Amino acid sequence: MVREMLSASAASNNLANVALIKNPDALIVPHAGYVYSGQVAARAYASIQPSANEINRVVLLGPAHRVALRGMALSSADNFQTPLGTIPLDKAANTHLGSLPQVVVNNDAHALEHSLEVQLPFLQEVLGEFKLVPIVVGETSPEDVYTVLNFFSNNVSGDRNTLLVISTDLSHFETYENATSHDRNTNVFIKNLDYENINYGDACGRNPLNGLLYFARKKNLQIQNLALQNSGDVSGEHDRVVGYGAYVLH
Repeated sequence: MVREMLSASAASNNLANVALIKNPDALIVPHAGYVYSGQVAARAYASIQPSANEINRVVLLGPAHRVALRGMALSSADNFQTPLGTIPLDKAANTHLGSLPQVVVNNDAHALEHSLEVQLPFLQEVLGEFKLVPIVVGETSPEDVYTVLNFFSNNVSGDRNTLLVISTDLSHFETYENATSHDRNTNVFIKNLDYENINYGDACGRNPLNGLLYFARKKNLQIQNLALQNSGDVSGEHDRVVGYGAYVLH
């Protein structure tokens, strides 16, 4: 399924004249079930395929859905495993991040967190081998997220080998018409790096998202929207839908 979605998305990107990003800094991708949001996520992952051989570390941030959390949570695991194989965690990076006051080790926050989990097969299929820094983000400020992202900053270190990935859905459980309008407004804020105007009802991953947008503004990154739709576009059910967007930053 992942391979088929990536192949279809690469074709869609070509038809839409989406620029292939040779040196991507970050992606924003949704995290619902693949049948609902997988094609949107695949649009982002397909856009970085030309740079896949140059990326050997992924810093993956997603919101805490299952555990009440302040700050950000690392995992003490040595690796994460999916049906596609094992991904080693970057223990050296974890050691550095663990020294920050806003970062803790909390395995409970990771145990059932799908916002990170669903990204892994896409990353494995596109990148092959890489090290992972998985971070569950709770209640925290854009500035605190920026501090974490800045440690891996390509612009600061000159290291083009790290990809930042932010996992978030957009509006939740509105009618199709309301969600479409709502997500279009949020899309404008995202494209303008206007993190101050993205709130609780706009994106479940607003905390990592706003941290990335703050980071992007500081680093003068460019952002490109690759897809914007909702679950109703796939399921045909328009009473209660969830919104999804895909973006690449460079």
